[in-house]
Amino acid sequence: MKKSTQLEHSILANNLMYYIYKNIDTNINIDELARDFNISKFHLHRVFKEQIGSNIYESIKSIRLQKASNLLITNFGSTISEIANLCGYSSQSSFIRAFKSRFKMTPKEWRRGGYKLYSNSILKSSQYASKSLAKFDDLEPKIVKANSQLAYYIRHKGYNKNIKKIWQKLEAWIYTNEIKNYKQIGIYHDNPIITPLDKCYYIASVVIDDNKVLENTTLPYFKIPKGLYATFEVSGEYGDILKLIQWVYHIWLPQSGYETTTNPSYTIMHKNHFLEDNEKFRVTYYLPINLSSTQYHSHNKMRFFIGDDKFLQD
Repeated sequence: MKKSTQLEHSILANNLMYYIYKNIDTNINIDELARDFNISKFHLHRVFKEQIGSNIYESIKSIRLQKASNLLITNFGSTISEIANLCGYSSQSSFIRAFKSRFKMTPKEWRRGGYKLYSNSILKSSQYASKSLAKFDDLEPKIVKANSQLAYYIRHKGYNKNIKKIWQKLEAWIYTNEIKNYKQIGIYHDNPIITPLDKCYYIASVVIDDNKVLENTTLPYFKIPKGLYATFEVSGEYGDILKLIQWVYHIWLPQSGYETTTNPSYTIMHKNHFLEDNEKFRVTYYLPINLSSTQYHSHNKMRFFIGDDKFLQD
């Protein structure tokens, strides 16, 4: 395959993935999607599988269920049927079947604490995360609005120490292109605390200051979406990152009044443990958030009553 064609395919697959993330709560029609992108349905499937590593239907299903797994523990006031609708399922029964097939338990069992058991089993599969003694109870986040960022990247299947090799390739790319001002960003294409680590896709990326678009490079790129994020400043060593992500999703998030979105979380690396000899890191972890629908309605209801009370006093 020509390098120019490879780049075109990468951009197409990333645009498709972005569309899926943004429209995951709708009925995504592949025929319409192919027409919108002005390519054949066959070509759409082939390019997506070639670039992402899974077919479109598998990716849609995975993103739906990742969203549902989070909503079940953050949207306390939503029924299972309502969460199914929020994640693009047309019926509660089809949602329950898909959820049980993926997580080996029902949504009700997950909501009642099964998510902790499932996540713990994944962390135990990592010899490094399972030995981590990191604690984050005193960690205070900042809520920020982040702009979109143009990221040059290499995708890697599996969350393990082999990620070091793709960071080294990116480092060589930085030196070759004589890039001076940039950020290293690790993007969690899949949530690594609910996706088996050998199947988890991770993206190592470089964002050049001022979002400069480079010419004469075949490294693919995409835009990290803008949005509202909770950010966490953390230092530690290899193995602690998974413990951090678990704490953020399963301890901080349910108590926060926020819910996460379908966009991936990511870390800005101030000190990259994959490239450091001592495997120490210093990062800012970005969790995409929205005000939860339960909290939003409660907030609006409170404003309504306050407004009425003020009107009566007037």
